[in-house]
Amino acid sequence: MSDDWHPQAERALERGRRVDRVIPSVLLDSPISRVGFWWGTAVGWVWGSLWSTGAVERRQGLWVFRGLPNWSYARGGVCVGACFLTGDREPSDAVLRHEAVHRRQWQRYGFLMPLLYLFAGRDPLRNRFEVEAGLEDGGYVPRAAHRDTRGSVTQSSDRP
Repeated sequence: MSDDWHPQAERALERGRRVDRVIPSVLLDSPISRVGFWWGTAVGWVWGSLWSTGAVERRQGLWVFRGLPNWSYARGGVCVGACFLTGDREPSDAVLRHEAVHRRQWQRYGFLMPLLYLFAGRDPLRNRFEVEAGLEDGGYVPRAAHRDTRGSVTQSSDRP
């Protein structure tokens, strides 16, 4: 994938800002959205409890359910409320950072989150929720090369 994903991602963020302006403020970061967040967390707990064969851990503000069958979640895992549901592989700190942003999105949007995410689309470069959570941390784009103090180009070692 080339590095020209930045303009696409910025357009996704701008679309998201326009959508947020038409959502009644009483639905965002409110007692109503908090109920939706807790509902999502309950759904995540039930789904994770049904299918998880691994340890359940509390990491970066998330309940991490591992060992779920591949068909029970999308991509590398899914955040539902405060639950991250994934397969056998232990999630990296970068992935958990990414998923913690999704947790915060659930808090902000509550019941609206699944619908807004659906309308944002499956392409992570065009999905404002994935862009906000960090495409690099989510493993959707390669980590940017950084110059060390000697001027050598290095890649970050915190790969998802």
